[in-house]
Amino acid sequence: MDGVAQALGPLFLLILLGALLARLQQPGGDFWPRMEQLIYFLLFPAMLVATLAEAEIDQVPLGRLALVLLGAIGVLGLLLWGLRHRLGLAAGAFTSVFQGGLRFNTYVGVAGAAALHGQAGATVAAVAVALMVPVINVLCVTAFIAAGTLGAAGLRTSLAALTRNPLILACLAGIALNLSGIGLPGWSQDTVALLGRAALPLGLVAVGVALRPPALLRRDRGVWAANLVKLVLMPVTVLTLARLLGLDPVSRDVALLFAALPTATSAYILARQLGGDAELMAALITGQTLFAMLTLPLWLRLAG
Repeated sequence: MDGVAQALGPLFLLILLGALLARLQQPGGDFWPRMEQLIYFLLFPAMLVATLAEAEIDQVPLGRLALVLLGAIGVLGLLLWGLRHRLGLAAGAFTSVFQGGLRFNTYVGVAGAAALHGQAGATVAAVAVALMVPVINVLCVTAFIAAGTLGAAGLRTSLAALTRNPLILACLAGIALNLSGIGLPGWSQDTVALLGRAALPLGLVAVGVALRPPALLRRDRGVWAANLVKLVLMPVTVLTLARLLGLDPVSRDVALLFAALPTATSAYILARQLGGDAELMAALITGQTLFAMLTLPLWLRLAG
């Protein structure tokens, strides 16, 4: 437990630093929205490319890892959709619950994997991102379509955005460079790696900046359902599948870490743009991020 706390503690302190900076309105202006764009479109994709292009992917149990992560996402996605009418939520609110139950905070996941298991953990985390990001994006957009919150223009915009998602493109580029044997030649390796190193600390601070404490006052069925799925049922399902399929300790820990992560802060933007309940999404992001500071170490301790 001490090892887990030592690894994850600094990450949570960076998130709290971001919350403090937001409270103090520092640096002010539109600094943080622009910084988030820089992280999302340049720094984090650089980190994924640098990791995947040089990674020993053949050391990652790709098939079993995919079964564990994507199997859990599929099962719980179907569960949430099956509970749609029982929850009695409006269409927009349900799409926020769906996102809150399935999406994960990539910054915290990759930083946590590297803190727990070094380069081996970072490699498994990059592979996990490559597996999960496209699937979850497609599922969430499908939920908006099925719930009827999108018009024709919104549907076209969403599908076009999927093809331009920088994380998906970075994963494809990194894997292509790896499989081709080209890797990152010459100075490009160190240059891209340096860019990537800036992504995690800045990304964690940006997570804290995005928190909305007043949103915690919202307490309805949607909040409880999404939090139960994301912070309890998803980790239980992944841990069960990981043990059944015999994942090695590093892959098991990283899979469990990603399963127990809070939902992504980018889900708020998607909710606002595609007809979801943005206020509910803000409550889920803030509550899950704070709760995960307690639940993540507990799940990892249980796995160990």
